[in-house]
Amino acid sequence: MANISEEAANRIPLDFSSVKSLPDSHAWPHPGCSDGLSGSGSIPVVDLMDPNAMEAIGLACESWGAFQLNNHGIPLSLIEQVEVQATRLFTLPAHRKFKAQRSPGSITGYGPALISPFFPKSMWHEGFTIIGSPSDHAKRIWPYDHARFCEIMENYQKQMKKLAEEVTRMILKLVGVRDEEKEWVGSSESSGALQLNWYPPCPEPERAMGLAPHTDTSLLTILYQAQTSGLEILKQGEGWVPVRPHPGALVVHAGDLLHVMSNARFPSVLHRVTVNRTRQRYSFAYFYGPPQHCVISPPAFQNSVPRFRALTVKEYMDIKANNPDLALSSITIASTH
Repeated sequence: MANISEEAANRIPLDFSSVKSLPDSHAWPHPGCSDGLSGSGSIPVVDLMDPNAMEAIGLACESWGAFQLNNHGIPLSLIEQVEVQATRLFTLPAHRKFKAQRSPGSITGYGPALISPFFPKSMWHEGFTIIGSPSDHAKRIWPYDHARFCEIMENYQKQMKKLAEEVTRMILKLVGVRDEEKEWVGSSESSGALQLNWYPPCPEPERAMGLAPHTDTSLLTILYQAQTSGLEILKQGEGWVPVRPHPGALVVHAGDLLHVMSNARFPSVLHRVTVNRTRQRYSFAYFYGPPQHCVISPPAFQNSVPRFRALTVKEYMDIKANNPDLALSSITIASTH
């Protein structure tokens, strides 16, 4: 998977509105493949206002790598506004959306899932990635009517950054990261990105994949998934477990950077998205983590043997960009025992 063809790297989504049957380009040979198990559990729900929220988050991250978060402080009215604008975007004619297509080498703008180049088949998905202001891309779609879209997306990112900072401080305290190693939290240097996702109704959902199984590179991901199921996480011993929407809750899950910084105590969670024959699905993922120059490593506990070597965030991102399946194993320190 290290070699990405130019064709794969430059894929653009289908015009899903005109597709009546599943094309071969989107037909996965084993879309539902896992360990043969079907998980029946559900990830924990944590109330951020609970005095014991930090401990509950730690237990959830250790056992699941994910949890649903209530009383998170993000106004429901703002989430609804984001959903209205995402619907406005993704229901446009294909030729309008293509005006905001990502430039080669860029991750912002309209296009297929960012993980698409690493898989032989295309996913039943459209995405729009935002870092900071989406103005440049939004102007291409709505030359005279983009201000409201930009205002809402910038406000949502601001609110999500504040929430991510609060949760990150709790998690890094649990992990034992020293104060001087987390000065980036709450600063303008921290890394944040917003991903709008749309999964259209699919004529053959059992042969398609919304998002292929992967882990996120970020420290943590905060996801709003409306009220339509589709997200699944892989739980050891249980198989693929659906993350059923919990009213008003946000899904929080660990990424690779937290996996490293916690010395694998809080593992990055493998997740995927399935699609539906009759229902479309929207989700909004906010990715948060340290700046690219930040050095990450397991905490220096006296009685803890580090499992990963120290490296900068950028170094890890470059490794994963070339071979995502082997990124964590490539920085694992071999045991001498």
